[in-house]
Order: sequence, then C-alpha cells, then structure tokens
Amino acid sequence: MELLYILIGIVIGLIAGFAIKKVLEKKDAESILNRAKNEAGKIIEEAKEKAGQILKNARNEGEAIKKEKILQAKEKFLELKAEHEKVILERDRKITEAEKRVKTKEAEVSMALSRQQKLNEELQQKLKEYDEKVEFFNKKNAELQKIHTEHLRKLEEVAGYSAEEAKNELIEALKDDAKAEAMVYIQETLEEAKLTAQVEAKKIIINTIQRVGTEEAIENSVTTFHLENDEMKGRIIGREGRNIRAFEAATGVEIIVDDTPETIVLSSFNPVRREIARLALHKLVTDGRIHPARIEEVVEKTRQQIEEEIYEIGKRTVIDLGIHGLHPELIKTIGRMKYRSSYGQNLLQHSKEVAKLSAIMASELGLDPKIAKRAGLLHDIGKVPEEETDLPHALLGMKWAEKYGEIPEVVNAIGAHHDEIEMTSLYAPIIQVCDAISGARPGARRQVLESYIKRLKELEELAFSFEGVKKAYAIQAGRELRIIVESDKVDDERAKQLSYEIAQKIQNDMTYPGQVKVTVIRETRMVNVAK
Repeated sequence: MELLYILIGIVIGLIAGFAIKKVLEKKDAESILNRAKNEAGKIIEEAKEKAGQILKNARNEGEAIKKEKILQAKEKFLELKAEHEKVILERDRKITEAEKRVKTKEAEVSMALSRQQKLNEELQQKLKEYDEKVEFFNKKNAELQKIHTEHLRKLEEVAGYSAEEAKNELIEALKDDAKAEAMVYIQETLEEAKLTAQVEAKKIIINTIQRVGTEEAIENSVTTFHLENDEMKGRIIGREGRNIRAFEAATGVEIIVDDTPETIVLSSFNPVRREIARLALHKLVTDGRIHPARIEEVVEKTRQQIEEEIYEIGKRTVIDLGIHGLHPELIKTIGRMKYRSSYGQNLLQHSKEVAKLSAIMASELGLDPKIAKRAGLLHDIGKVPEEETDLPHALLGMKWAEKYGEIPEVVNAIGAHHDEIEMTSLYAPIIQVCDAISGARPGARRQVLESYIKRLKELEELAFSFEGVKKAYAIQAGRELRIIVESDKVDDERAKQLSYEIAQKIQNDMTYPGQVKVTVIRETRMVNVAK
C-alpha cells in the first residue's frame, strides 16, 4: 500500500511538472516550478503518512484474524481429539469383548475336547467288549450249525426226505396259500374301490363346482335391428333394391324387411357376419348416407374393426386365465367364440368356465392344472370354423390344435371330449366331465323344457319307425341316439345300413343344434337255467 501511494505521488508530480512546464513557457517558469515542487513534496508526504497508517491498520487486522484462526484451529483440534479418544475407547471395548468371547470359546472347546476324549475311551472299551461278544457268538453259531446239521441228518433218516425236497414241498404249499389269500385280498380291494370310487368322484366334482362361481345371464347374438321410423326401410332398400343387394353381397347376411314396424331382421348362420352386418348397418343409419359405394366402404371398415376386436378378446381371455404360448390363430379363434352360442349359452363363457373347472379338478387329482386349463379353453374351438366343414367340431378342433403345435395331451382331450376318438390321457375325461358340468348347471342353457323333451321323443320315435328296432334311447342331451335291434330280424350288415339310414333321416327331417351320433347295438343272448 505504501508503494502504491508513492507511485500515485510520483504520477501526480509528473503531471504537475508537465503542467508547470507549459505554464513556464508563457509565464515565469521558475516560480511556478518551485511551487509545484513544494506542492508535490507535500502530497508525497501525505501519501506516505496515509500509506503508513493503512499498513498499520492492515497489520492489526491480520493479527486479529490470525489469533481468531488459531483459536478456531485449537477448538477443531480439541473436537477431533475428543472424537479420536472416543473411537479408541470404543475399539478397546470391542477388543475386550472379543477377548472375553474368545476365552469363553476356548473354555468350551477345551471342555468339548475333554468330553470327546472320554467318549473315545468309552467307545474303545465298548468296541473291545463287542469284539469279544462277536467272537463268542461266532463260536456258539458254529456249534449250533453243527447241531442243526446233525438234526437235519437224523430227520432225513427218519422221514425219508432230503432237506431240499422238504423245502420245495413246503414252498409249493405256501405258494398255494399265498395265491388264495392274494385273490381274496384283491377281490376285497376291488370291491372297496368300487364302493369308494363313486363317493370320491362325487366329492371331487362337487368341490370343483362349488369353487367356480359363474353368472347365469347369457349373451345372445342380436338378430333384429330397430329403426327410428319406417321411412328408413325405404332408404335401406334403395332404388330398385340396389342398396339392400349391395349390403347383402358385402356382408353375406340376408336382410328381411317385413311388415314389423320399425324393425328389420338380419339372418345368417355365421354369427360374426351377422355382427359385422349389425354394426355396419348401425353406422350407415346413423350417418344417413346409404348408397352402394358407401355400403362397401363401411362394411370393410367394420370387418377390420371386428377382426381386431376378435383378436383383442382372445388375447384378453388367455391373459385372464394365465395361459401362455398360444398360437395367434388359436387366439383369434378363441375371440370368435364370443359371437357363437350353443343352446343359448355363450361359447366363450362356456369355454372359460370349462377351463376353470378343469384346472380345479386336475389339481384335486394331482395333475397339471395348466394343461387342463389349456385343454378346457380350446375344447370347443372347432365350433367356430371360418368355412363350412363336414368334420365334427371335436375332430376339427383337434386338427387345429395339432396344426398349431399344442401338446399331445391337449390335442387328445379336445378330440375325445365327445368320444369321437379314444382317450389316451387323464385330461380327456376331465374335459368331458367339466364340459357336461358347464352345460348342465342351472341357467347355463336357455331351452324350454317342453321343446327339449319333445325333441328327444321325436328322436326316439324316428328310430322306432324303422323295422327291427327293439329299443331306442336319446342320451347325452340329444347328442346321441342309441338303438338296440332284434338280433333275429337284423343281421350285422343290416345294422350298419340301419345306422346310416337313421342318421340321414334325422339330418333331413329334424332341426337340431350341433350333431347327433347314431349307435346301433345288435347282440345275441343265450340263457339256460340250472335246476
């Protein structure tokens, strides 16, 4: 700071000298120069005094700061020292505790070693005693063997049989007794199994049914379409019927326009097409623009929307059931089941119910519930083909499952749940039973009792219309017609022909859902009475 003031003074002096020089050029240079020098000296002196004062103040402030920092350092040192001493004390305490534990362990180990040594000594003593006893018993055994041999020789002399011959004769006698006892035991076991099998089966089925709660309200595909007024019927028909023809060609659904007020009927055997037609017609009526080009555009968009919705429904179903790894085509087929019903029972709800029941029953029987659930969900996929087919739905579903990589147990369960093929695993009867449970529970299927009984009677009466039929029974809810013929009137060839003729007559004369299996039984019984 002192040097700074000196430099300031010098600069000021130089400026003053420069000014004086200029003045001296016009006036008296010497007097002005002297005055300037005097003034510069005064300024320099004042600057020196100020610089000294500032330097003194700075030194005082530095001393104060130095003392403060020294005090802070001392306090910090004392804190660190206290913490260090605390850590050392804690470490010493832990070391002391560890030493105590080590000493305790050493004492325990010493005691254990002493006990082990005593045990070893006792064991050696026991081994020595055991060896002595073994040697004693060996001597006794040799003596007994010698006595036994002598007795056998004497017995053989008395009985006239050798020991081997007597042993063989005894074994044969024991074999006969054992066989008799085994047969009795087997018979008793079989009888007990027959008595308990029905009870256990009923328990499993009842437990399975009780653990699955399902709603009894069933969704049916809508086949009627309501209009705001009858004028809309004319717009749907169009000029010379061009709109209705374009709509039927685009959807494959027949539109029936009759005298029913504000209502038209959509008629099609394909429920997916019927749903596409319903949604497309709703869009057209709402929009108001109804002409062939617009109809084709709306129907195509609706078809794409339904296809996407079908896949999403199938995907959501398999996720809800916890089933993984299904082929996308099978997922799409599952989604199509939403638009199919059997006896008024929605097929998708039925399949989900069968899947849950099958999983529970498989768990009760110690089988894999995942496989059973998978087979239960897929068992009716053959009911929703995209094209018409002559195959029964069980065989068609089995074919699809095999095509898309399902395991043999699932494939067999699908194909055998209506006895079209032989059951090769325990999953097949589980699916068959759960299918029957789901279809038979109260409220599952909407069918008037009178019409149901009438259809069964019609089946039986149709069978009795053929010559040689002795008895006829409509079983499995009308899915099978079992016929017993008179063996003296109907031979084997005629029985085969009769089965075909009855099936054809049912197909041509009756209306029924699904399919009807016709079984003709011909048997000969010979009976005699012993008096």
